[in-house]
Amino acid sequence: MTKPILPGEVAAAVIDPTAYAAWEPLHEQLAWARANAPLAVAENPTHDPFWLVTRHADIMAISRDPQRFANGIRPTVLTDRNGEALARAATPGGDGHLIRSLVQMDAPDHMKYRLLTQGWFMPKNLRIVEDRIRSLARETVDHMLSLGGTCDFARDVAAHYPLRVIMDILGVPAEDEPRMLMLTQQLFGSTDPELNRGREAIKSTEQAIAMLHYVIADFENYFRELTADRRANPREDIATVIANATIDGGQIPDRELAGYYMIVATAGHDTTSASTAGAMMELAKNPALFARFRDAATDKAGLIEEAIRWSTPVQHFMRSAKEDVEVGGQTIHEGDWLMLNYVSANRDEAMFADPFAFDPDRAKNQQIAFGFGAHVCLGQHLARMEMRILMEELLPRLKSLELAGEPARVESVFVGGLKRLPIRFEAA
Repeated sequence: MTKPILPGEVAAAVIDPTAYAAWEPLHEQLAWARANAPLAVAENPTHDPFWLVTRHADIMAISRDPQRFANGIRPTVLTDRNGEALARAATPGGDGHLIRSLVQMDAPDHMKYRLLTQGWFMPKNLRIVEDRIRSLARETVDHMLSLGGTCDFARDVAAHYPLRVIMDILGVPAEDEPRMLMLTQQLFGSTDPELNRGREAIKSTEQAIAMLHYVIADFENYFRELTADRRANPREDIATVIANATIDGGQIPDRELAGYYMIVATAGHDTTSASTAGAMMELAKNPALFARFRDAATDKAGLIEEAIRWSTPVQHFMRSAKEDVEVGGQTIHEGDWLMLNYVSANRDEAMFADPFAFDPDRAKNQQIAFGFGAHVCLGQHLARMEMRILMEELLPRLKSLELAGEPARVESVFVGGLKRLPIRFEAA
């Protein structure tokens, strides 16, 4: 069977950071793909061909089948041909993973490492830290209300509150939070000239890889010192768990140790920041919606779930086929590379009624922004709790809310969201 090939403009859009920043035109391209070529190959001169998976059902099928769709064989984030070659040359065993965290692991390693901290992020255990999170939320709201009626919500509020929560749980002192925020933005925003390490447009793969090496080295140096401290002075935090954990009878190897810290420290706040800002943007655009949810008695769960779907902070992950397998009526061959495009899945007309409407009243919101299956986001319950608590503390204290300028999104194919959200507000 001949593989279906995407039109050039669609194939180009899904690898273009500026397309994800523009957002609406990208959705038009993805909607076309869902209707006409839901599982087809993207060909670009700079990248190896890959299957673009656009439908919710197909992404779910692949995600629940880690035995046949692997994370560790090739990069889990879209990388051009030259970048993958440079990464393979620079990594142990030539595996091409600049970071080896839970995201890059397959069985049996993945579950061994996941179980080390999984209990910390389950709802029952998160209730233990709920009061502390609420205290941080109140401090955040107090700070916002002190800003005089206008702020950049993405930069001044959403970027800091989830950061403070995860750093508190991880065990990073408050004075180091700005460093963690800067490094996270440099890591996930490496293609955005406003956020990357050089604050400049990326002109070559070599430049991009070099910047990432510096960012990763900064993370590794920081967490090396934290590990030494927690081995000498254990505390009740996740850093202590990671520093003193054993895998197969020995301490976690240095590379995997750094990767573990990094996935908790970065994914633990950046994606929640994006969804929080996304919720606030929709409330600022819709006075009736704002009036409804500022009522302290109004359940915020639907608002939060819809904001996560609407924002889809993690925009894709890549998978590699370990054997020939049929998905969505197409034969995927061993060695094929696939992009699971969550941006598309979360606007799939077959799964969501009126998917381009922001609707907190969806009866069954099966958003897939956290992934699915063995690699579902470790911190999904924490993210929902953080967002709920902030909305409970913030919205009743506002009398009015509106946009004060044009929002702007991050230029990134991987982790996206709002980097600017100017708002005007009046305290209640």
